[in-house]
Amino acid sequence: MENFIVSARKYRPDSFETVVAQASITGTLKNAIKSKQLAHAYLFCGPRGVGKTTCARIFAKTINCTNLTADTEACNECESCKSFNTSRSFNIHELDAASNNSVDDIRNLTDQVRVPPQMGKYSVYIIDEVHMLSSQAFNAFLKTLEEPPKHAIFILATTEKHKIIPTILSRCQIFDFNRIGVSDISNHLTYVAKSEDVEAEPEGLNVIAQKADGAMRDALSIFDQIVSFSGKKITYQDVITNLNVLDYDYHFRLVDEFLKNNVTEVLIIFNDILNHGFDGHHFITGLSSHLRDILVCKDAVTVQLLEVGGDIKERYKTQAAACNSDFLLDAMQIANDCDLNYKTSQNKRLLIELALIRIAQLTLKKKIADTEDDILEPIFTGQDIPEEKIAQKPAVAKPVVQKAVVQEPEVAKPKPQRRVLKRGSQSMGTPSIKRAMRGEFEDNTQLSAKEQHELYSKEGEVEPFTSDQLKEKWDLFLTRLEDGSNMKVTLANVPKIEENFSLLLEIDNRIQDELIANIRPELVSFLRKELRNSKINLKTLITEVVREKVIYSDIERYQALAVKNPNLAYLKQTLNLDF
Repeated sequence: MENFIVSARKYRPDSFETVVAQASITGTLKNAIKSKQLAHAYLFCGPRGVGKTTCARIFAKTINCTNLTADTEACNECESCKSFNTSRSFNIHELDAASNNSVDDIRNLTDQVRVPPQMGKYSVYIIDEVHMLSSQAFNAFLKTLEEPPKHAIFILATTEKHKIIPTILSRCQIFDFNRIGVSDISNHLTYVAKSEDVEAEPEGLNVIAQKADGAMRDALSIFDQIVSFSGKKITYQDVITNLNVLDYDYHFRLVDEFLKNNVTEVLIIFNDILNHGFDGHHFITGLSSHLRDILVCKDAVTVQLLEVGGDIKERYKTQAAACNSDFLLDAMQIANDCDLNYKTSQNKRLLIELALIRIAQLTLKKKIADTEDDILEPIFTGQDIPEEKIAQKPAVAKPVVQKAVVQEPEVAKPKPQRRVLKRGSQSMGTPSIKRAMRGEFEDNTQLSAKEQHELYSKEGEVEPFTSDQLKEKWDLFLTRLEDGSNMKVTLANVPKIEENFSLLLEIDNRIQDELIANIRPELVSFLRKELRNSKINLKTLITEVVREKVIYSDIERYQALAVKNPNLAYLKQTLNLDF
């Protein structure tokens, strides 16, 4: 049976050129070799599986090579390179600090350092996981590390630089290795797959690269696992099945349902995810990442931050075009809050479902807000309002008032030639949603009296009218309002005619005054047009009605009787009576 070698060992880099995604470090080491400016101690630090020990071995092999190539690489032909490739070199010594972390181990290393190399120029000592050394071992190592023999070079490798004492750090040249990007890992896996005659889908390799979390060694180990599962053909479905990874399609479907405000389908999709054995915390963090990826696709500059394959990237771009940035930010905030509260929650499923429902209602709230801000301005037959006047209208804050609902009028009225839909909050009141959607609410509060006069009556036209004529037109306007609405009740009384055709309407309270403020421009314009009088103006007079206080309790009943008959209080006090 042929001896199988795992990909992490078989495709381990053997030259600086084959090291993946650490170009700055390998370039620095090659320049140091070329210029013969070698330090006596190096510290390689970074996450697992990014090439720290590999670079240390390549560096040790290259500095002892007697026939370097033009680009400062080992020749693999001299005796030193051959002995290194066959693992019989006496110039390179590797020490595992995790199992050799005592003072005695360091003392033995110090004694060994004094011996010059049998072949080549340098004896290289690679100490892996150096942060595992005890404090006493570090102190014993200090003197040798600071002033080693000229033939000795130390390369320390660690994943936890913060655990190394400062006196060690100050004696080393420090190289920080970066996490390997998803695209770099995916490209290297493609090379490995071709070398092994394995047919692999790019989406599947991309998932493996993301699962590796920046470690090439982990990615190659996962690659071997998937090959054992699916054979010589790796598909995206095989990868997510074997690694128990949540499919991208779930997240895309969820966002589509969020935009449709379909809470029912959202909960069904989440239940399906749980039924497939996925953890709720893993799901909510994945949803946050998905929303983040959609957000970075909104801008061509940030789309490079998306670490996915080609076909899936196009799906992200398509969905990003359909999503609003405000929706994505609010959804990410909700998902992040759910993630933070997940561990402390007693009902974790309910916590996630509430978060999903809130996200599904974000666009619904936005639609309602937009509808309330839509104001339709009818322009009647005659002269039109110039667009520059509309654009120059100053914004007026809208008070929060009770909204009036208007139904379709049952009588004939002038039909506008066209309507201009205007978004914004320039009216003095907030029209109801129904009226805004049907286009029945006329906003002319920003027009001056002269402009309203030019709109709804002929210039200088002032025809007198009687109370009966006013009542007839007033009742005609009320037919446009919905039966039983607050606005119709408020306008039930016909105003009185005062001097200069000013109308005075008596109302009960300030709330009714605010209601009338919403519809006053429309009402006044209607009366001016119907009664052919451009001087009509509507004023309100609040007549507060003082109502007799209603007696509820025994104490209030006693107080009322005591006011009428003071002797009752004397009787209660004298006989010490209760209510």
